[in-house]
Amino acid sequence: MGQLALQRLPPLASLPRRPPSLPPPSSASSSLPCATVSRRPLRPGFYVARAMSSHIVGYPRIGPKRELKFALESFWDGKTSVDDLQNVAANVRKSIWKHMADTGIKYIPSNTFSYYDQMLDTTAMLGAVPPRYGWESGEIGFDIYFSMARGNASAHAMEMTKWFDTNYHYIVPELGPDVKFSYASHKAVVEFKEAKALGIDTVPVLIGPMTYLLLSKPAKGVDKSFCLLSLIDRILPVYKEVLADLKSAGARWIQFDEPILVMDLDTSQLQAFSDAYSYMESSLAGLNVLIATYFADVPAEAYKTLMSLKCVTGFGFDLVRGLETLDLIKMNFPRGKLLFAGVVDGRNIWANDLSASLKTLQTLEDIVGKEKVVVSTSCSLLHTAVDLVNEIKLDKELKSWLAFAAQKVVEVNALAKSFSGAKDEALFSSNSMRQASRRSSPRVTNAAVQQDVAALKKSDHHRSTEVSVRLQAQQKKLNLPALPTTTIGSFPQTTDLRRIRREFKAKKISEVDYVQTIKEEYEKVVKLQEELGIDVFVHGEAERNDMVEFFGEQLSGFAFTSNGWVQSYGSRCVKPPIIYGDITRPKAMTVFWSSMAQKMTQRPMKGMLTGPVTILNWSFVRNDQPRHETCFQIALAIKDEVEDLEKAGVTVIQIDEAALREGLPLRKSEQKFYLDWAVHAFRITNCGVQDTTQIHTHMCYSNFNDIIHSIIDMDADVITIENSRSDEKLLSVFHEGVKYGAGIGPGVYDIHSPRIPSTEEIAERINKMLAVLDSKVLWVNPDCGLKTRNYSEVKSALSNMVAAAKLIRSQLNKS
Repeated sequence: MGQLALQRLPPLASLPRRPPSLPPPSSASSSLPCATVSRRPLRPGFYVARAMSSHIVGYPRIGPKRELKFALESFWDGKTSVDDLQNVAANVRKSIWKHMADTGIKYIPSNTFSYYDQMLDTTAMLGAVPPRYGWESGEIGFDIYFSMARGNASAHAMEMTKWFDTNYHYIVPELGPDVKFSYASHKAVVEFKEAKALGIDTVPVLIGPMTYLLLSKPAKGVDKSFCLLSLIDRILPVYKEVLADLKSAGARWIQFDEPILVMDLDTSQLQAFSDAYSYMESSLAGLNVLIATYFADVPAEAYKTLMSLKCVTGFGFDLVRGLETLDLIKMNFPRGKLLFAGVVDGRNIWANDLSASLKTLQTLEDIVGKEKVVVSTSCSLLHTAVDLVNEIKLDKELKSWLAFAAQKVVEVNALAKSFSGAKDEALFSSNSMRQASRRSSPRVTNAAVQQDVAALKKSDHHRSTEVSVRLQAQQKKLNLPALPTTTIGSFPQTTDLRRIRREFKAKKISEVDYVQTIKEEYEKVVKLQEELGIDVFVHGEAERNDMVEFFGEQLSGFAFTSNGWVQSYGSRCVKPPIIYGDITRPKAMTVFWSSMAQKMTQRPMKGMLTGPVTILNWSFVRNDQPRHETCFQIALAIKDEVEDLEKAGVTVIQIDEAALREGLPLRKSEQKFYLDWAVHAFRITNCGVQDTTQIHTHMCYSNFNDIIHSIIDMDADVITIENSRSDEKLLSVFHEGVKYGAGIGPGVYDIHSPRIPSTEEIAERINKMLAVLDSKVLWVNPDCGLKTRNYSEVKSALSNMVAAAKLIRSQLNKS
């Protein structure tokens, strides 16, 4: 298989120029005219000197129309070769670098591209491959790399969890005292040379050693109290090798991403951070060093430690989410250092208020001097959509309020030009008009909705009876066996299903034909569940494109893109809705479909909804009012839907809150406020149902142990929660004595891996759960929905899951 580092790419002349499916990113948008963009061609080996100091932390790597996603999936399916995949990847990278260079960006990042995940790339760079994958030495290739990400026939995948408070997932390194680190992937230097051959001098980006270690976990069999930072002396020699390699290749800058610094680190951790960069000081000689932080304010002690580093040329701060950092800069910023000011939001799609950002930059100028300020993004643009030029269906007014990654690059350059004295007055005037248009537009505000939300503060919206009483009433009605089996919601989304939905949306088929096709899919899913012996059914969500978009399309205040895709993990991309105004539910959204499905079986059929916090956290949210106000608006809409489902005879209703944990603020001092309103929003949705109506919720791919008491306070009757891919980390909280009286289904197998777990393996997992959970409350289910799998995988895995549940059930009956 091909090497992850790509070894030596073919000569540029032999690579496809730029395929028709991958046009150059647009530098123009309705808010930033083409006139702001430099289009000077670059000759190989010729780097354009730029007077304006501008910088991009990172950029989306999926391609404007998901070119990398399709190339990856085709390669995994064996339909295309390593060369095909590498050629698509090379063209994606070339397109990104050229766009930034042509726009006039001075500090252009490299090594932010990844075939799966940048933390996994760092694991490969350090040679920290878990033993189960059979790697011993040498350059890590695609076979080992993708096995770590996705698992293989004999080894399960590494854990995946959320990257700070985003919807991006990273692959969690598994470390311990016996790991032998070595320089095993040369990807960073290969991509630097690749850009250099295009005539573009880049800033190679590495995940910093502190962030890497503190986001890792002890490997299986390693004591959970193992200090990950004890490994820092063993990974730094590898970092030094990488730095030497980059210097030899001609690198003049290096960017270390250390977002861990925005967390609440203790004194010993901050000392370890300082010691690490002091240790690398000799290797950093001859390089300009940027340490980038993002996603929140840097705490005062971390800021002090950061400022004390002698080997650093510049410091990058998120000045969108980290407004208090500005106060620290005002009090103390080291003389002669560069300040990379993250004033363009990398986490949202709203056009920058250029005048407001310019005022912030002018404030910084008074502190550090104009020549020391570099205009930057608040974080990597990985977390926003790629290019607004591909949105031909958005109305003109709404589109004028937006900026995607390609446009944000132009915003950075426009601010840098203005800051250096070359302000484009026409552009700034146009931007101000569009900002005013958004503030005054009647489509944004609904007075009745605002009043309804204000009234919510008069109650905490708890259900009237305790969960133990409700569970008894529900059992009388549902008559479920011990260890009831269910799935999380979705079944495989086949190519035919996607085609049918597209054709219906394009009005190529009638509504009658569409409903009939979906009905037939429901019948197939119901029949399969009956054959397997599942206890509580789902209808498979054949009518749904995405668990958030499906609902947003039926609510007011939402808008939708055609190509606003954002990477969630690997090849998985999501297309977040845009919440631009107040939210209402004009009519029922799921009652028709759920009622149809329930009539097909005597078994309970779950009504499937997405919860308000998840809809909020998986959308691009308006930034002109507090997030909790928007969330309460969504909660009221979902409440109406829950009550309509109950009236239609649906007795089990699942309200997914998969993203509740990822919205948790990074600083502990801010977490209680978030959890209070997020849990309250969930309770609003179901506070009015009868005791006999069973409310489920689902959560996945985050660390839930530290918010378990808030999960209990949600007061759901049953929670299904990811567990198996994270090595049953969730169970540890119950080992520690936390009592959970409601129904709970920790996942028994990982649905993101093609690997099929055996009956015995699943039975072993169930027994581990029974060691800490009462059999009367335990449910048996997969980690997550099944939409990404194919039917042969689903049938085999669910068959083994049901067999394991029956096996343990019979053992319980005997005992």
